[in-house]
Amino acid sequence: MQSPDLARLARYGLLRSYVRQVLLDELLADVALEAQELESARAQFMAERRLADEAALQAYARDQGLAPADLDYRITYPVRIWTYCQKHFAPKAESRFLARKQSLDQVVYSLLRTKDAGLARELFLQVSEGEADFGELAARYAEGPERATRGIVGPVPLDQGHPELVGRLRASEPGVVLEPFPIESWWLLVRLETLVPAGFGPDAADAMTQELLDEWLEDEVDRRLQSLAAGSVLLQNGVSGSLP
Repeated sequence: MQSPDLARLARYGLLRSYVRQVLLDELLADVALEAQELESARAQFMAERRLADEAALQAYARDQGLAPADLDYRITYPVRIWTYCQKHFAPKAESRFLARKQSLDQVVYSLLRTKDAGLARELFLQVSEGEADFGELAARYAEGPERATRGIVGPVPLDQGHPELVGRLRASEPGVVLEPFPIESWWLLVRLETLVPAGFGPDAADAMTQELLDEWLEDEVDRRLQSLAAGSVLLQNGVSGSLP
């Protein structure tokens, strides 16, 4: 197979994804699977594509223009990535989680936005004194999209909001309505409903492992594209460089 036309890949916006894929191929070159893993990968591949038997699998390969080696590559690719990540990135997943924990916490809160400071104050007094229901007031007076949800926002990552709002929510007690405060052109009435701290379980470990892989790939692709732009021929015989 001829070496790819890098200029054409760049023209079509495919150069970055090509370099990324070559890097992944390098990472996975030495990843070998046991017979049971190969069988499981094949079964998973067929199930995801609703291929009932081997004949259907071979028909799929013909339709996709895949040679036997290319079909095997497609079948084993997800498992080999997972195997590589478990060895090289999973041991760092908990440290990554701890560094990112605050941004992973989930929150549910009630919100009412208005551009009328006096109205915000009046509604705060009504809710805090038990004269009105927050949801009913939000459905009637809110000027933001929270009006459609009776003021309920979430669950969402805590750090997703405006820094001022995030700071106040972190310092709040559930069920306590905060005095109105301004953000940009709005006056906000807010009540924390629940704060769900992120926990480091299997799902979080997998997410952090994937983040670590993606982060390394993006950094390495950037580095190699910069070298390529500077005149280095990186892809003539494959992409070279250090692996994690």
